[in-house]
This record gives sequence, C-alpha cells and structure tokens, in this order.
Amino acid sequence: MGAVRRAETRRPHSLRAVPGKKRGKTLGLRGRLRRRRIAETATADELQAVESGTAQTVPEAQGGMFRSLRNYNYRLFAIGGVVSNVGGWMQRTAQDLLVLDLTNGSAVALGVTTALQFLPLLLFGLWGGMLADRYPKRPLLMVAQSLMGVLALTMGLLVVTGNAQFWHVYVMAFVLGLISCVEVPTRQSFVVEMVGRKDLANAVALNASSFNLARVVGPAVAGVLISALGGTGPMFLVNAVSFGAVLSGLALMRASELTAPDPLPRAKGQLREGLRYVLDRPDLLLPILVVAFVSLFTQSFSMSIALMARQVFGAGASSFGLASSMFAVGALGGALLAARRVRPSPKLLIGGAASFGVFQIVTGLAPWYPAYLLLLIPAGVALITVNTAANTSVQLAASPEMRGRVMGIYVLVMTGGAPIGAPLLGWVADLGGPRMGVVIGGVLSLVGVGAAIMLTRTIGRRSHAAVRGTAAAAAGA
Repeated sequence: MGAVRRAETRRPHSLRAVPGKKRGKTLGLRGRLRRRRIAETATADELQAVESGTAQTVPEAQGGMFRSLRNYNYRLFAIGGVVSNVGGWMQRTAQDLLVLDLTNGSAVALGVTTALQFLPLLLFGLWGGMLADRYPKRPLLMVAQSLMGVLALTMGLLVVTGNAQFWHVYVMAFVLGLISCVEVPTRQSFVVEMVGRKDLANAVALNASSFNLARVVGPAVAGVLISALGGTGPMFLVNAVSFGAVLSGLALMRASELTAPDPLPRAKGQLREGLRYVLDRPDLLLPILVVAFVSLFTQSFSMSIALMARQVFGAGASSFGLASSMFAVGALGGALLAARRVRPSPKLLIGGAASFGVFQIVTGLAPWYPAYLLLLIPAGVALITVNTAANTSVQLAASPEMRGRVMGIYVLVMTGGAPIGAPLLGWVADLGGPRMGVVIGGVLSLVGVGAAIMLTRTIGRRSHAAVRGTAAAAAGA
C-alpha cells in the first residue's frame, strides 16, 4: 500500500520543484510569486495536472534521438523543413554566384547583398517577435513561406529570361530579410506548440540537424545543377518549388493537437514589456547574453575558414570546400548529440560556449592543414551545442504569451553580432594575418562568456533585491 501511495503522488521532474506550498503551509508572497513565475512556463496540461492532483499523468520525455518524429504535426514540419532547407542553400549558393556574375566579381556587392538580408532583422526583429505573439503562428508561417516562395519564383524567372540586374538581387535580399523578421521567431516559437515541453530540446536539435545537413548537401547539389543546366536561374525556381513541401505540411497539420496560447491582444508598451521580462529572468538572460557574445565572432570564424585555407595553408578551391564541409559535419554531429538530451543545463551552455572559444584559438594555431581540418569538427560540435542549448533553454523558460517576443530578442542578438564582429576581426586579420584574427576571436569569445555570467549575476541580484523589497512592503502593509 505504501508503494502504491508513493507511486500515486509521484510527479514528473519538471513539476517536482514547483514551490508555493510545503506540507500544507503557505510560503508567503515570495513563494507565491516564484510559484507563479514557474507556473507560467508550464503547458496547460501540466497546470491542469497540478491543480487536479494527477500530475503523474503527464509523461516524461522518453529516450531516443528521433523521438519528436513520433508527433504527427512535427513529422510534417520536419519533412517540409528538410526539403526547404536544401532548396534554401541551393538558392544561397546561386545568389552569391549571380551577384559575382552581374558585378564582374565585386566582393563589395556580395557583402552588400548579405548586409541587406540581415539589416531588417536588426531593425525590425523585435516587432516580428511581437507579431508572433499577437497572431496564430501556423497561419502566419503559411503567409511568410508563401511570400518567400513568390520571391524565389520572381527572381528565378528574371534570371532565366535574362532580365536580372544586380539591383534586383538587392531588393530581393532586403524583402527576404523583412519577411524573416516575422518568419524566424514565429517558426522557432511554433516548435513547442507541436511537440510540447517534454520533447522541445529534441525537436530543436533535429531542426539544427536538418539545417546543417542541408548546409552540406545544398551547395554540392547546386554546384552540379548549375554546371549541368548552364546557369543559376533554375536554382531559384527549385527553391520556389521547395516551399510547397513546407506549405503542404502546415496545411495538413491537425489543429486539435497543437497547444497554441491565446493570441496577445494589441496594447501599448508590449516591446518594452518583453525586454523587461527578459531582464527580470536570469534563466532567460544568461542564454541570450551568451549567444549575443558568441554570435559576435561566429560569422567571422566561418569567414576565416577561407582565409586560413587559402592564405595560411595555400589550399585550392576544392580543399577550401573540404574545410567548410568538415565544420558543417561537426555541426551536424553536435546537433545529433543534442537530440539525445532531454533538457540542456546552464553548465552545458557555458561549457559549449567556452569550448568554442578554446577551439577557435587552437584552430588558429594549427601547424598543418590536416590538423586544422580535424580541429574544425569539434569546433562545429561546440558551436551547435551553444545554439541548441540556448534556443531550448529560452523557449522552455519563456511563458507562452511572451515566447514570440522573447524569441524575437534571441534572434536579434544572434544575428546582430555579425555586422560588428566580422569587420572587427577582419581588420585584425588584415593587420596581423588570419591566424591572429582567429586567435583573438577565440580569446574574445571566452571573455564574452565570462561577461555574460557576470552581467546575469549582477542583474539577477538587482531583480532579487526588488522582489525582496516588494515582499517586505506587502508584509508591512
């Protein structure tokens, strides 16, 4: 009987630490505030289980690298994502080649195209996250994906008919960036509505696996097809068709199996509310700050692969492609390892970020090209560990009605560092050589991890002091 009674009262791990009551005694205002803060991150099913005393009916996530694929809606989402990611990398490869063809090999024009695609995310990313909270995510994704498909189709027709000009690519890149302001935070915050909290870490890791697999396959397929078909135009058309897989998956989803929160009503100050929410939550602030500092030097590290291969080791184009593939293979392996975890810890996040800084330094000091290639694999593992751990931690910690705005902030800091860090380390590489740029990037990554921890503790202490002041004022009243 005792064993049965213990089994009946057993709770899943995610709910065991929910405070507020202890053996029938109330913990007071601070306890209730903390309980409410934790309860905000639970799903409706988990809250109902807690209130009804049947919390043991909410299952824990079971092991398995591909467990999220048991979910029908996520299965459709993942299949469409694989097809679309491959098409996206094919288009990205074709876009770079098209810009070089139209501008007689201008590297400046290539840089402007990339900047135009990221600029809207810097300017309007927070508003995109707010829209993700304000409107149902599945219809919003369908509209965004349709617009992206129309852009790819239009550009493909312009190239195939011989009417494409370089300013067309600029316009397409900027409009694509505008759409991404809404699409990226919406897509990332939609994952938990499909799989729930228990499989969120696995689903995020599988999404990263799909992206990095496409990063290996897409450019290779594009190179073969561009050569076989005699131009870059068909790649845009192929990508336009690939959006049909995503739209079909979204349309075929079972709406009854989605756990969507109520849309956020329109009101003033919602952006400021999102920022204050993150600042008041150390469990959100730490991963966002870590990603902010690491992303400063992520793009510069990817760019340094070309510099190291060509200027330091004298490798040709094929060898440079091998170096990029080794880094992508490491990222894919890291994503698959992350798929086996149920929930990332702060130690994993910090350890992954610190490891990425260390491997940046070590790759910059690599004496031979084969050693450099091998070191790129753990560097890719470390980087994807940071990204998946931070993404999962942020989504698990954010309450449903705030998740879109929180992911908008996350996407902003993740993409906003590249325009600052890449030119800075590029300037260092011009002065002291590629090795110096990579090594200093690694050192600054480690400094950034330490700064993220210190800032989180400082802001957390201030927030805790404010809560204590509120509790003392309420007790005095």
